[in-house]
Amino acid sequence: MNDPRLKYGQLAPEGLAKMTALEHYLNTETGLEASLLGFVRLKISLMNGCKYCVRVHTAELKRANETEERVAGVGDWRGSEFYTKRERAALAWAEAVTNIQEGHAPDAVYDEVRAHFDEVETVNLTLVITTMNAWNRIAISLGRRPEQDAAKGVGEEIHG
Repeated sequence: MNDPRLKYGQLAPEGLAKMTALEHYLNTETGLEASLLGFVRLKISLMNGCKYCVRVHTAELKRANETEERVAGVGDWRGSEFYTKRERAALAWAEAVTNIQEGHAPDAVYDEVRAHFDEVETVNLTLVITTMNAWNRIAISLGRRPEQDAAKGVGEEIHG
């Protein structure tokens, strides 16, 4: 059976509600473009191997009328011409922050982010990246099962 290890939404609803409130702020009050947020979240989920989150963010981008090329190309965005300089800076920052265990985020990547994002946007973008990594790690480690969630219609309330 593919039951989750823990029913974490039921066991720690207050904590998950706080994370969901942060997501709501990031989605609605930062002024960051919805497509940019979607691409960043999808890229991080691909990097972390969170199949559930990949499905959620792919579907969100498609519902937002993003092209198939842009959605499918996120995994290899450097080799694609389909992303703006701002999106490229955000995706590079997402990679650097997600792979922080390899060392500090490189100055060159930070400088590129700062060329396209003001100080507040940089903080909010970093919050998007860190919360997406947190959601991925919760889903993967505590055993969220994508096939069960899809059948139950779970997803949007978790982190989007």
